[in-house]
Amino acid sequence: MARLTSLNVISAQEHLRDRVAHALRAALIAGELRPGTIHSAPALASQFGVSATPVREAMLDLAREGLVEAVRNKGFRITELTEQDLDDFTELRAMIEAPTVGRIARMGKAWQLEELRPLALEIVEAARANDILAYLEADRRFHLELLGLAGNRRLVEEVGDLRKRSRLFGLNRLAETGQLTASAEEHVQLLDVMVAGDGPRAEAFMLAHMSHVRKLWAAPGAEESEDAPAKQVWLDLDGA
Repeated sequence: MARLTSLNVISAQEHLRDRVAHALRAALIAGELRPGTIHSAPALASQFGVSATPVREAMLDLAREGLVEAVRNKGFRITELTEQDLDDFTELRAMIEAPTVGRIARMGKAWQLEELRPLALEIVEAARANDILAYLEADRRFHLELLGLAGNRRLVEEVGDLRKRSRLFGLNRLAETGQLTASAEEHVQLLDVMVAGDGPRAEAFMLAHMSHVRKLWAAPGAEESEDAPAKQVWLDLDGA
């Protein structure tokens, strides 16, 4: 019984760490945690309303992903992500995802693709509601579950890692101007092409979608001004 209790405690701690890490990634993408700034685990923990331990562990997870770097006796610095970095990550994803999407379209998995339609619509609804966290989660799930239909677990893991590293800024601005909704609707259009079994067109559409997304985040003024208050996106850890 004591061992079982211990295992339950470990499981709860790991779950909390994962939730904190998810919230930190969302804050990075939304621009709340700005590149170059240093944050201590205790300070972040006070915002989450948790102890410093799961925050420190989550930050170490993000450090392994290249999103932050440890600064001795100070905390963690948010790493800079250049336009070249984004170009490189986008190119790698395109090389993997576009041909995979084309192959899935030719595999005749129409009914499995249709099962992803509610998720594609969820992306659109989140974009229309300016719900950045819901948008990010639905978009991540859609792309990874779609690629999962190819049956290559390693491929999905690799793309998942690239998506984590390709943190993008300006989501709040894009949502407010309606540009995020237009991008979100492309997920539904992609499914239509794939359900029709048109592999070459699906591959071309995927490339176009990724190009559109990259251009949106490269648009002038995509990042909020340093003086502008960042929109709070911390997860409610009690209700998450």
